[in-house]
This record gives sequence, C-alpha cells and structure tokens, in this order.
Amino acid sequence: MRQDRNPSSASSAITRYFNEASLPSQQETLGLIVGEILRSGRSLSRKTICTKLICRLEQANSSEEELHYQQLIGLMFTTER
Repeated sequence: MRQDRNPSSASSAITRYFNEASLPSQQETLGLIVGEILRSGRSLSRKTICTKLICRLEQANSSEEELHYQQLIGLMFTTER
C-alpha cells in the first residue's frame, strides 16, 4: 500500500502524539509509589502512600497532574462496601 504523506509530516505527527501523551494510569502511579516506599525500607501504609502523593502533588507541573494526584489521595480515604 502506498502512502502519499510527506515523511516530515508523519514525523511531526508522531512527535505531536508523544508530546501530548497523557499521565500514567492511577494503577501505574500507585505501583511506582509503592515500589519507592518498599525500596526505601519504609513500611507500607496508607500514611506513607499519602505522604508520597502529597509530595508529588506539591511538585506537579500542570493542573492535569495536580488533579491526578488529588484523585489518588481521595482514593486513599474512600471505603468500599
């Protein structure tokens, strides 16, 4: 199959796609945080996870990132029935 697109436009489209990549999923973020806590030798608890999330929230670079961490913090305090 023949592509009529200009190679430079395809390259810019790929670049644009990766520049607009979304934040990691909630599961990925929590997995990274849990891994950091365990590697540091600290005990894993809701408090240590929340502390890490708050630190990341304070260092967030965008409103989307802030919302991502706020939602994860909220998950730490919800109960399932």
